[in-house]
Amino acid sequence: MKFMGYKRPDGKIGIRNHILILPTCACASETCRIVASQVKGSVNIINQAGCAEVKGNEDITQRVLTGFAANPNVYGIVVIGLGCENHPHKSVKASIEKITNKPVVSFGIQDEGGTVNTINKAVKAAHLMSTEASKLTREACDISELMLGIECGGSDATSGVSANPAVGNLSDRLVDLGSSAMISETPEFVGAEHILARRGATTEIHDKIITICRDYEQHLAGVNQDLRTGQPTPGNKDGGLSTIEEKSLGCIYKGGTRPVVEVVNYAERPTKKGAIIMDTPGYDIASVTAMVAGGCQAIIFTTGRGTPTGHALAPVIKITGNSDTYKKMIDNMDIDVSSIITGEKSIEEVGGMLLDELIEVANGKTTKAESFGFSDICIDRICRFI
Repeated sequence: MKFMGYKRPDGKIGIRNHILILPTCACASETCRIVASQVKGSVNIINQAGCAEVKGNEDITQRVLTGFAANPNVYGIVVIGLGCENHPHKSVKASIEKITNKPVVSFGIQDEGGTVNTINKAVKAAHLMSTEASKLTREACDISELMLGIECGGSDATSGVSANPAVGNLSDRLVDLGSSAMISETPEFVGAEHILARRGATTEIHDKIITICRDYEQHLAGVNQDLRTGQPTPGNKDGGLSTIEEKSLGCIYKGGTRPVVEVVNYAERPTKKGAIIMDTPGYDIASVTAMVAGGCQAIIFTTGRGTPTGHALAPVIKITGNSDTYKKMIDNMDIDVSSIITGEKSIEEVGGMLLDELIEVANGKTTKAESFGFSDICIDRICRFI
């Protein structure tokens, strides 16, 4: 099976052709926003971190920023920093150059003498990149080059019996075709982790799945917190989910049934193809952020209650099994799979439909979140102030 993608000099395949205007820290985010607004084909992110961080958080931030730059959907990168942060623009540029050979330039607001000078230089650089990027044409690529991130948010009782199993079927189809399918949200494995762990391709992977769940609960316990005070959320409860175990049993459905070949850290790039788990928090935007930084070219996002979430770099396909949600949030929902609940279609039939939709999106079809230009970013922290 083929899709039409952009071949990158590092061998990866993109399904979008963005110029990323990347802030090293919060102080450069607004400047990046202005630059991106001036150049067609450019996108920016809002980085609320990047300075005065403890080492663990600093490492996570840098992994996310360089991961965004290396994402296959990015043609080139314009890095903008302030100048006095832990990793100023030259440092971030050097880190990007270690992991990808894409075009990358950088500017410092303090070095350039302020916002106006920085914007002028960055716009010129982004414009040149945009011109070069426009010369690329899509080429036929094997579907094995795709890595799909799988997310859920605002789950309700319909999620675990319709949208999540359908996406699980899609995940299995992709893995069978040689592609990769990644699930995340470690807290939402809790109570069902023993079931998910049975899919580990090795004893080590089995044990790692159990360990990441145990470690998350122990981390919270260390600061006198309990996962169950925030899970399920009020929206989950209103939608019919009563316990974290019930929510987790529905959540793991979306990962399919194929052996898990790798468990990676937050925003880490996988080294294998197949069914993959990324260790992330339960907050969906933080999880999507990490999976895109890990290299996912597209995200499929199941929701029962509804959500507008999107990402600057990767199209987010929103699906729901709740027909009322689809009608109420038609401007946010891409696909209605409530036909599974009514018995009009089987999980397998909808899984095939989702694969067709994914190929269309990979070929350039715009998702609802993309049409709005949504860019939701949240970088996880290891140190939380209680």
